[in-house]
Amino acid sequence: MIVLISPEHDIPNEIEILNQLFQHGLQYYHLRKPEKNYQQHCTYLNQIDAQYHNRVVVHYFHELVNTYPLKGIHFQEQKRIDHIDNPGQYFKNLSMFGKTISSSFHEIQDLIDCHFEFDYHLLSPVFSSISKAGYQGRGFNVNHIDKFIVGMGGINANTILETFKLGFKGVGVLGGVWNAENPVKSFIQLQTAHSNIKL
Repeated sequence: MIVLISPEHDIPNEIEILNQLFQHGLQYYHLRKPEKNYQQHCTYLNQIDAQYHNRVVVHYFHELVNTYPLKGIHFQEQKRIDHIDNPGQYFKNLSMFGKTISSSFHEIQDLIDCHFEFDYHLLSPVFSSISKAGYQGRGFNVNHIDKFIVGMGGINANTILETFKLGFKGVGVLGGVWNAENPVKSFIQLQTAHSNIKL
């Protein structure tokens, strides 16, 4: 499983590149644009080829699932802390049938202690970040945890095998694709490395 996180700030030809990534098999695209308001999120989604909306997971404005046939919603750490203790109330007005629910974690213990059953959990940083300067990798080993955990931080074609050896069942990538000279080529290399893993 490969999760691609959107660049926080728009980059040139972003939507065009994104549609190409979908064409090459991208299945999980996390739309994380903290500075965009609701209408700007709609504008962004409207530019994506509609057949790929079911591969998009939103971090903000979860109510977008009521308007678009999205893949699911994601809880960043603080939002999870604020809302997931009373999930029934939170999901009441959301069309969640068949949708994924995921969340971000930065400490193994928080992930272990979380009683809500997320479809998958993003844990970071595994290796030193490509997109965030000074974000040091922690080499988390999650082989002992019986949850679906996706490793993030410093993930590229060279580190993907090591990530799976640490017990992760998927990888999340941001800088490894978007900071590359050719994002599409970089994603294809990651995909190839991913498909060659045999543990």
